[in-house]
Amino acid sequence: MAFVVGVRFKSAGKIYYFDSGDLELQAGEAVIVETVRGVEYGEVALKKKDVSEDQLVLPLKKVIRKANEEDRTTYQRNKEKEAEALELCREKVKVHNLPMRLIDVEYTFDMGKIIFYFTAESRVDFRDLVKDLASIFKTRIELRQIGVRDEAKMLGGIGTCGRILCCNNFLGEFAPVSIRMAKEQRLSLNPTKISGICGRLMCCLKYESEMYSSKRSEGVKNGENGTRTEVVDPGADS
Repeated sequence: MAFVVGVRFKSAGKIYYFDSGDLELQAGEAVIVETVRGVEYGEVALKKKDVSEDQLVLPLKKVIRKANEEDRTTYQRNKEKEAEALELCREKVKVHNLPMRLIDVEYTFDMGKIIFYFTAESRVDFRDLVKDLASIFKTRIELRQIGVRDEAKMLGGIGTCGRILCCNNFLGEFAPVSIRMAKEQRLSLNPTKISGICGRLMCCLKYESEMYSSKRSEGVKNGENGTRTEVVDPGADS
């Protein structure tokens, strides 16, 4: 077992565990942590708790300190620069005539790297673009191709239910979703009815899947009017 805190780097982003040492941290506090990408600014999502080692990626990285006013200023300044970097990169994509759509950009806290996220129908040769951007920003450049689900998570939007997209609002990670889940819940299999704005099966199909599976294992199924009827094996008396 190890005492760790859970830290997020983006709203509704994945939670990563860090060794908090002797620091007493509460959920919502900003922290500076050591990551594989370098020094980063994040927010405590889960306060200190015991976690088994099989749930951790070892060796654990450390929380360096609680974020101070200077750190917060640096973080906000980086956010402002991200908007400028995204616009400039879009212009360069047009110049190089590349079949890609820029979605988001992210500065690492220590300014050691800029990461551009994009979608494309196929692989894109962006080597000249990277060289061009590196000469402008004078730092390491990474272009990362993402899928349509990640695009929806980053951009956000309103689902068919009229609420903010789950992935953008609170889902830290995507869970596997299958058409079987829709069948078990007796939902229409019309793709327009069970697909999110990303074009993939809606994440919410997963929410009640366990309950439906457990009821089926108990020999119970849904009736047409919300009642449940016992499943009878026609060959049981033969």
